[in-house]
Amino acid sequence: MSRYSKDWIREKLKVYFIMGSNNTNHEHEFVLTEALKGGVTIFQFREKGEGSYTGKEKIELARRWKEICHEYQVPFIINDDVDLAIEIDADGVHIGQEDESPTLVKKKIGDRMLGVSAHSIEEVKKAIAAGADYVGIGPIFPTNTKKDAKEVQGTKLIQELKERGIDIPIVGIGGITSQNAKKVMDAGGDGVAVISEISYGDSPFDRAKQLAENILV
Repeated sequence: MSRYSKDWIREKLKVYFIMGSNNTNHEHEFVLTEALKGGVTIFQFREKGEGSYTGKEKIELARRWKEICHEYQVPFIINDDVDLAIEIDADGVHIGQEDESPTLVKKKIGDRMLGVSAHSIEEVKKAIAAGADYVGIGPIFPTNTKKDAKEVQGTKLIQELKERGIDIPIVGIGGITSQNAKKVMDAGGDGVAVISEISYGDSPFDRAKQLAENILV
């Protein structure tokens, strides 16, 4: 069982911001704080790749960012690192298809939130059977942020899940901007996940605010 209801998760998925310290040209704590002020509803700590923090520095950064998120009543999710999520008592973990199996991860994290990236009906069904609380579907549009991104699939999988009555909260990811975010919501998504749309904006506050406003139109 999760400590969170489906309705609560759907609400929190609306503006899903993902970032690591190396995903911005600004001071990273400033970006996070401004994005939260602008309307981000859930945050994923994704500290990976060149120039990222490791070891104790990564733990300290995660702990600090969790504190900031909780000041704004925003859930703090950790990408892939289950041990870190347990150590700092994060609100949840998000994993991809190449990571540890969702069944094992769910067993480790207990009633914390589990998000799983999925690219087909079969992967979504497996995630649900494993106890996933939400799925990330994408890439919806072309993206340069993730070098290992799968083939762009648009919103067709989100629409198909809704048509089949498969009931799990859905967040769309990949190449999403404030201009195209509404397409994800119109297809049946519960929210949109972004990295660079907010993290590389001149004003992370304005980018987050515009994203929040545009999906609610």
